[in-house]
Amino acid sequence: MKNIVLQTCLILSSIWGIQAQITLPRDGNKKAMVSENIGITAVTIDYSRPAVNGREGKIWGQLVPFGFNDLEYGTSKAAPWRAGANENTTIEFSADVFIEGKPLAKGKYGFFIAMAPDKATLIFSKFNTAWGSFYYKEGDDALRVDVPTQKLSKLVERLTYSFRDQTDNSAVVAMDWEFLRVPFTVSVDIHKTQMEAFRREVNSGIFYRYWQNLHTAANYCLVNNINLEEGLEWADRSINTYFGEENFKTLSTYAGLLAKLGRQDEADVAMEKAFPLGSSEDLVYYGIDLNLKGEHEKAFSIFKSNVKKNPDDVYAHLGMVSGHFYKGDKKKALQFCESAKSKTKNKDFVGYIDNLIRDINSGKEIFK
Repeated sequence: MKNIVLQTCLILSSIWGIQAQITLPRDGNKKAMVSENIGITAVTIDYSRPAVNGREGKIWGQLVPFGFNDLEYGTSKAAPWRAGANENTTIEFSADVFIEGKPLAKGKYGFFIAMAPDKATLIFSKFNTAWGSFYYKEGDDALRVDVPTQKLSKLVERLTYSFRDQTDNSAVVAMDWEFLRVPFTVSVDIHKTQMEAFRREVNSGIFYRYWQNLHTAANYCLVNNINLEEGLEWADRSINTYFGEENFKTLSTYAGLLAKLGRQDEADVAMEKAFPLGSSEDLVYYGIDLNLKGEHEKAFSIFKSNVKKNPDDVYAHLGMVSGHFYKGDKKKALQFCESAKSKTKNKDFVGYIDNLIRDINSGKEIFK
């Protein structure tokens, strides 16, 4: 009865010329969206998911013809596959990216694929609002990239896009359907995109009201050894502006940037101000960073002074673990692991120290 009523309403809508669309479930092809961040760059794919529906062995080269074809509809006489079903499959990047190492500007693209028996030509089109590929124009291409396809051992019933093999600056986007995968690598210049984000935000309310944000931006430059002059400006603002604060973190980052810019005397003055302001935890992290830079004697001096000043603090004892380890005395490093355990009742902290002990005994590097 419900189906009869619905069919009657649809017929009447057609007769009366009603143009407004109502929301109903889609037949056949499921609508989907998948999104993931690579670094701070959002990658979003919007697509429809056709089903194999018993057509194994008849998808590639048949249902999806190879190459570019006249689909006998629309204006294109050489159309690729729509890389899904229904309207354009689209892929959007919130910042500039690289596709298989080739640059592509940020933006939203219509995504098409020209299939071949053993490879696929990926097409990123500046025209992203079409229905399928019936109106595809090569002149709208922003990028074409060829990639090899891969055979799958298990049937994928509905076409699926996913993110795989993620690293800090890349991910493999995989289109899987039937027994075939079309993979391509999307990578980003993390430092470039992060610095662009800092510059957008550094004069906004986000940064203006909190020294911590300016310090984070400055310290990013210090740790990654990039844009040192710009980082120094942000470090100075984290200390000396209205919302700035002169503390160990801000002063030590400021000093580190001065040192890298060859202004060691000024850096030493800044650190003289910083040390009395540092908590035991601050000093330990600073010393660990020195160890990772190979400045072991300087780090050990800080750890030794800290544990003398804070004999009952777990961080001070962990500092001595790092100090002795990087001086090559693993026996004393293990002794300070045990003394650190005695300074805390936090089970997670004790577990962390037990992991340190295992790493030292197995010859692994620690505090990396």
